[in-house]
Amino acid sequence: MTQTITSAGEPSRASAGEARVLAVIPARGGSKGVPGKNVATVGGVPLVARAVRACGAARRITATVVSTDDPAIAEVARSAGAEVVLRPAAIAGDTATSEAAVLHAMDAYEAMSGAAAEVVLLVQCTSPFVTGEELDGVVEAITEGGADTAHTVAPFHGFVWRADRPDAAEAAGGSHGSHGSHGAEGAGGADFRGNGVGVNHDKSTRPRRQDRPQDLLETGAAYGFRADGFRAARHRFFGRTSLVWTDPARVLEIDEPADLERARALAPLLDAGVTTPRRDDVDAVVLDFDGTQTDDRVLIDADGHETVSVHRGDGLGIAALRRAGVPVLILSTETNPVVAARARKLQVPVLHGIDRKDLALKQWCEEQGIAPERVLYAGNDVNDLPCFGLVGWPVAVAGAHDVVRAAARAVTTRDGGDGAIREIAAWLLGPTLAR
Repeated sequence: MTQTITSAGEPSRASAGEARVLAVIPARGGSKGVPGKNVATVGGVPLVARAVRACGAARRITATVVSTDDPAIAEVARSAGAEVVLRPAAIAGDTATSEAAVLHAMDAYEAMSGAAAEVVLLVQCTSPFVTGEELDGVVEAITEGGADTAHTVAPFHGFVWRADRPDAAEAAGGSHGSHGSHGAEGAGGADFRGNGVGVNHDKSTRPRRQDRPQDLLETGAAYGFRADGFRAARHRFFGRTSLVWTDPARVLEIDEPADLERARALAPLLDAGVTTPRRDDVDAVVLDFDGTQTDDRVLIDADGHETVSVHRGDGLGIAALRRAGVPVLILSTETNPVVAARARKLQVPVLHGIDRKDLALKQWCEEQGIAPERVLYAGNDVNDLPCFGLVGWPVAVAGAHDVVRAAARAVTTRDGGDGAIREIAAWLLGPTLAR
């Protein structure tokens, strides 16, 4: 089997006396439930990049590789700091197992580094809220706790039921129900013909939660195993398995579009450590115009001349960014003299009359030698979403469309045209630009 690995150049973090720990993130390009899932953004960050960052935050992980067959995923993974293992087609289809991808990645890593991993982590990028601390816990369960395998679990207190008919789920419209169905199945996919059986309880009694054994839900976020045992068993569970408890509030697996929407809604609450960018996080600032630097209103006189309202504080903020050596670009779909005039006033370049803002932004980044993941892009409406998916810091102004706010990594407290750009400049420049 061919093995190809491309390196992001991240140095090994293994210290003397510590086990060499390899984290493998499987990320195929062919998701059917959520097309493009592994590069879909949550909190403004692609899922595969979130997984890479979690591995980077773990103290016990020596190296991180992403196993993929997709060039777009590979590019995002490298930008986030991971090594990339290009997965052959034979183990990249719908029936391919994660175990096969991990074994292939282990071989590729050994060939590249000349060293074998002692412990391997399987980290799923479909669990967007896994933390470095949790990953360290899985490693330590093996290296210090003596387990052969370990995985993340969360306490679960629900009563689990199962229909006593094998075909009941199908009769009710599939595993997720057939909402709106009627007749024998009833509304919402209920199966009136079967009999409900308690799985983790006897339905003839109703024990209190504190009187029942504690059930634990496999979160699907992270699995760890001794490398030699995994090679022999070719399965993620063998020998003694440790259960690493995690916060149930952070447990979410993205398998369907609704899961992705829930993750995006939760990100502002759960990504507490990721608030606003600093100067060290950003190499360039790109700004939409209408609705971002203006209040999105246009005044038109009898001759058809248009005027807009801008905020003087935004001009001050942009001038401060320029003095600090931060490249600033205005990017607009409108072909309007007002946009060009404002850019001249601010002494920044402008690209306007652009149909595909994301393509124009990507080309500008290439010309300037700036990595897109080091760009802050500020916008307010749905035509900014393609650019949000390209950059590392998508920012929505306070009055942005709800969909845009959900896709942003940060949101200003000020509206477009009311000092939002000055606020962004203050994030980056801190005390050098007093609020």
